Amino acid sequence: MLKLSKKSEYGLMAVRYLAINLNGKYSTARDISKYYNIPYELVAKVLQQLVKKNVLTSFQGVQGGYSLSKTADQISLMDIIVALEDNYRITSCMNEQSSQIDCSHFDCCMIKDPLIKVQREIDKIFQNMKINQIL
Repeated sequence: MLKLSKKSEYGLMAVRYLAINLNGKYSTARDISKYYNIPYELVAKVLQQLVKKNVLTSFQGVQGGYSLSKTADQISLMDIIVALEDNYRITSCMNEQSSQIDCSHFDCCMIKDPLIKVQREIDKIFQNMKINQIL
């Protein structure tokens, strides 16, 4: 079943932290790492990925760090998850890259279609829930 990776968990935590700490000052990966007691290296990688996907903005220098690229009510959980997860689908047959070769039961599967509906509902929840709702 669906399980988000640590990267996504840390990404959600980091974006929440940045949304709460909007005081005109940027936060660093070290700030977030210390606050949540999570590995600095992983937080730094997650933040870099979120910058690449335009969820966050980064600033270099002594006063540098990270900030949200949009307001917290404009960033969905889906934005963060898609930026960090290679695939978060509940079954492998729902991957865009999958084919009948990946599953020996693909043609006779009786749960594939109902699970597609479940996946759509999960997608809607992630898309509709914004960061400001988890502050």
